[in-house]
Amino acid sequence: MLSKSQAKVFFLGGTALFSAIFLGLTIDTHRQMAERTNEQNLTESVIRGKKIWEDQNCMGCHTILGEGAYYAPDLTKVVDKRGEEWIRIFMRDPQAMFPGERKMVKYDFNDQEMDDIIAFLKWVGEIDTNGWPPEPNIKTDTIPGTRNVNAGPILPEAAEQPAVAEAPAKFKSLCVACHQVNGKGGNVGPSLDGVANRFNREYLVKWLRDPQAVKKGTTMPKLPLNDQEVESIADYLMTLK
Repeated sequence: MLSKSQAKVFFLGGTALFSAIFLGLTIDTHRQMAERTNEQNLTESVIRGKKIWEDQNCMGCHTILGEGAYYAPDLTKVVDKRGEEWIRIFMRDPQAMFPGERKMVKYDFNDQEMDDIIAFLKWVGEIDTNGWPPEPNIKTDTIPGTRNVNAGPILPEAAEQPAVAEAPAKFKSLCVACHQVNGKGGNVGPSLDGVANRFNREYLVKWLRDPQAVKKGTTMPKLPLNDQEVESIADYLMTLK
């Protein structure tokens, strides 16, 4: 049992020690504040985008950094997951990409406003959130639709795939927002490794032009692709064996 003098020394020493630790952590936190909050990248475009976000009450449906509603998807890392071009196309006309499904309002944003919103979302995504939100745990081993019986057996292990860098421009800016090749890309949709072993080119062309016509109710959006872009993406997909 401690004497009164020993207890006093223990109390004062412990208080001094933990006060010093607390002070050190506080100073260190303030030192990192600008970097961790991405303050150095707070541009005029980001500020305008934040104002649009607030004026349109986007947090009434969406969440960023844990704040907002849960009716619509969390947008904290949406630029990393979807890409700027995908977001821009979606904002122009949500219903065109997801016919009869999305409840997203079609806002009449001009190009500058869309650039500002994307700049704001990109800035938010670059804030150090210690790995939050985590990546969704979604299986990526099949592609939407029925397997083509004429495509041949699925190989037990897919061969090394061409890198995404070899893909057509539209594939790199749109498709990899949801799909992976060689472990690179999004994980919202299925991996495209070995897709040429499961489907023939004709099926893939039809799928790219109008997914709903091939499989009603699929979550795959109808992308704004012209015939040449569809053909080039289909050619690329047929190399993924």
